[in-house]
Amino acid sequence: MLSEIKDIPKKAKEFLANTPDFKLPTGVPYLGMGSSYFAPLAFKYMGVNIFPELASEYFNYLHKGNKAINGVLLSQSGRSTEVLWAAELFEGFTAITNKMDSPLTQFSGAATIIDLFAGEEKYSSSKTYVNTLLALFKGFGLDASHAVNILSTNEDKYEQQGKEIANAIFSLIQQQKLNGLYITGSGPNIATALQAALIMSESTKLNFNGLAMPQYDHGPKETAKNSVVINIVAKGKSYERTLKLTDAIQNAGATVFNIEEPAVSENESVINNIVPFNYMAYYLSELLEIKDTFIVGGKVTEVK
Repeated sequence: MLSEIKDIPKKAKEFLANTPDFKLPTGVPYLGMGSSYFAPLAFKYMGVNIFPELASEYFNYLHKGNKAINGVLLSQSGRSTEVLWAAELFEGFTAITNKMDSPLTQFSGAATIIDLFAGEEKYSSSKTYVNTLLALFKGFGLDASHAVNILSTNEDKYEQQGKEIANAIFSLIQQQKLNGLYITGSGPNIATALQAALIMSESTKLNFNGLAMPQYDHGPKETAKNSVVINIVAKGKSYERTLKLTDAIQNAGATVFNIEEPAVSENESVINNIVPFNYMAYYLSELLEIKDTFIVGGKVTEVK
C-alpha cells in the first residue's frame, strides 16, 4: 500500500508524458462509482458543463428509455458492474479506465478509450484517482502540470502530515469515544472530501464522513464535542467561512486539522490535497493493526 502511494507522482508524470491530446465532451453525463464518480464531481464545481451521476442511479432512475447519443463512463478497473450496465444506454461513449483490456473497453459504443497509465493497484484508489483527475484536466484543456510538479516536490511533506494526523487520531481513539469523524471540503474539494472519507473508511474500518463544509455547518456541527474534523482548505470563496467554522467547532470541543496546499490554485489543489489522506489511511490502519483493506467485499464491486 505504501509503495503504491509513493508511486503517485511518478505515475502522474507518466500520464502527462504518454497521453496524446484529446478532448472530452461537455453537456453530457459522466458516470462512475466510488472514486470514478468523485473525480468528475470536482470539475462540476470548477464550472465545467458536465453532469456527474452515479452509474447505478442513472441506470435505475434517470435513464428515460432511448439511448443517449454521447457520454463519458469512468471505471478504473473497467469492471464495475453498474458502469457496464450504463454502457448499454449510449450510442457512443468515452471510456476512462486503467485497464485497456477490460469489459468496458470491449463495448462497440466505446468510441474513445483513455488509458490512465496508473499501473497495478491493489489497495484503495491512490494512483488511479489522481490520474483520473489528470485525464479530466487534460480533456477539458486545463493545464495541471504545475500541480504535478508540486506533488513531486512536496511528497515528503504530505507523508509527514498524513502520519502526524494519523498518530493524533489514534491517540484520541485510545483516550475517549469519538463522537464523529468528519472530512469537509468546498467547491472542487467536496470531491476530495468524499474520496478521502472513502479511502480512510476502507483502510481503517472506522466510519469517516465526507461532506461539503457548508453542509457540515448545517447541522452536523452540533456533534462537534469529542469529534475529529479534517478540513480541506483552499484559497477560494469558502476560505474565510471555513476558518470561522473551525474556531466555532474547536470552542465546542472538536479536534480540527486542516489540509492545504497553498502553492497551487483552488482548482489544481484537488490533485495535491488528496495525497496526505492516502498516507493517513496507511499509517492509521497500521496503528490499528488492520491487515486487509477489503474484507466484506473486493476492490472491484461486481453486483450479482
